Amino acid sequence: MFKASLRSHLTLWFAGLSLLTLMSVGFYVGHIATEQMKQASGNALLSTAKSAAELLGAQLRERQLEVSLLSRAPLFKRGNLDDPDILTSMELRTQSRAEYAWMGVADADGRVRQAVNGLLVNQSVKERPWFQAGLRSDYTGDPHEAVLLAKLLPGNPGGEPLRFIDFAAPIRNTKGEVVGVLGAHAHWSWVTRIVDAAVLQKGTPDVEALIVDHDGKVLYPEQLAGEQLPNLPGTSQKPGAGPGWSVGHGYLTSAVAVPTPSSAGLTWYIAVRQPLDIALQPARILFYKLLALGVLAAVIFGLVAYYLALYLSRPIEQLARAAKQVREQQPDVVFPVHHSVREIAQLVQSIQGMTQSLLGKERELQDANASLEATVAQRTAALTQANADLLKLAIHDGLTGVFNRRRFDEKLAECSLLFQRTGRPFALLFIDVDHFKRINDTYGHAIGDEVLKHLARLIQGSTRATDFVARYGGEEFAVLLPEIEEPESPDVVAEKVRAAIAGASFATVGRVTVSIGVGLAELSDSNTSALIKRADQQLYQAKGAGRNRVCSTA
Repeated sequence: MFKASLRSHLTLWFAGLSLLTLMSVGFYVGHIATEQMKQASGNALLSTAKSAAELLGAQLRERQLEVSLLSRAPLFKRGNLDDPDILTSMELRTQSRAEYAWMGVADADGRVRQAVNGLLVNQSVKERPWFQAGLRSDYTGDPHEAVLLAKLLPGNPGGEPLRFIDFAAPIRNTKGEVVGVLGAHAHWSWVTRIVDAAVLQKGTPDVEALIVDHDGKVLYPEQLAGEQLPNLPGTSQKPGAGPGWSVGHGYLTSAVAVPTPSSAGLTWYIAVRQPLDIALQPARILFYKLLALGVLAAVIFGLVAYYLALYLSRPIEQLARAAKQVREQQPDVVFPVHHSVREIAQLVQSIQGMTQSLLGKERELQDANASLEATVAQRTAALTQANADLLKLAIHDGLTGVFNRRRFDEKLAECSLLFQRTGRPFALLFIDVDHFKRINDTYGHAIGDEVLKHLARLIQGSTRATDFVARYGGEEFAVLLPEIEEPESPDVVAEKVRAAIAGASFATVGRVTVSIGVGLAELSDSNTSALIKRADQQLYQAKGAGRNRVCSTA
């Protein structure tokens, strides 16, 4: 276990305590600064949202009032909705207000009688919400798409979908009877420009303005349309939120209801949000400055402590170094001869005396231990090698070097248990050399053994690292395929092995072919014998079909 010196202890304590104190103060001050900055940023966003909401509300009220007052004009009260003066009046309104995309009058049955630019004239608007609400009272509606109107509007040749908000007011005759509805569609972009202008003029960095409906769904900007905006006024706010603003999802957000006309029947919110990282950046910079100051102070205190400890601990450190040299049996150990502290001088004399008597005995023990360790190391290495050789002989075929029949049976049982537990299928290939007896009879058993060795190398080279290759007996080999998914299916692997052997050249013998039977494991197998039997049957089928081929149960 590492033990620091007295000098290190004093240095670390002084530096650590100073760093801890200053970091604690820094965290506390940083926390206060963060909360104050959060409060200030939240209030600033709230002020911006209020300004935008009030400006938008005033504009909506003005447009609603404008439509309402126009519907009450004497020429409308006459009840003649086909009067050309009505069209002239509407045209003057739309020319003076660029936000109007359409304005027209519909009779009580919902048929458009007159409209600016003749748009939608004689078409029925009976089912439109603005017409139905306009029959009863003044109306301001939520934004919507008007596909037909968008196609007819000048300046929009492609007929791209546009969004509008509706204003409507009932037209009453001199008797107070509703004879029609005055309707107007204002461009939704007019609303968004009002909001953006009110927010951008504040000059707050990275601020985003959103328009949200009463359900908390975003109406603007378009890329966020339909998303749910949490923490609106009236909903639960997360800890750390202030009145009129909240913190969540990486943003500092303020939302204010738009003061819409009392008859409008809609509720909008102006939400102004700023990334929390941007809003709290000044507080974070202050924290980093305090942290840097704490580190600098800790370094200064550490240097002071180091020199103080150096003055106090130097004699003890000299004695400790000398004792360490004795323990490590270093030659020519030098102890401080003279010292003003009596106890240290006595300790030096005692250690010098013990050193002389112990060094001789230590050398004798070291020589004996070295000899014993060398003998033990030799015996251990020999035993390890012997165990490795025994293990290899126990599970590998002595001729071909692949796994033997005993290890194959163990591996097949393992695969079967894994299959029963997980349902991950596996396959078995039986590979038998065609006319191997003829090779032995013609060229001798030594050449036959070389053929088997060459075959084992070809099979290993044609299978995957996860496959298990074993010599099943005589000239027969077995391959377990634990992974049989495409593209490396059992048939593909078997054909690859067959082709590799058929295309190879064997010394003395020349060309050698094999027959391969493929069996797939099934959940109904009660033991491994069923799979072995299927693979064996396919092998005999391959031989019966003319050899040098693959037969499979798949």
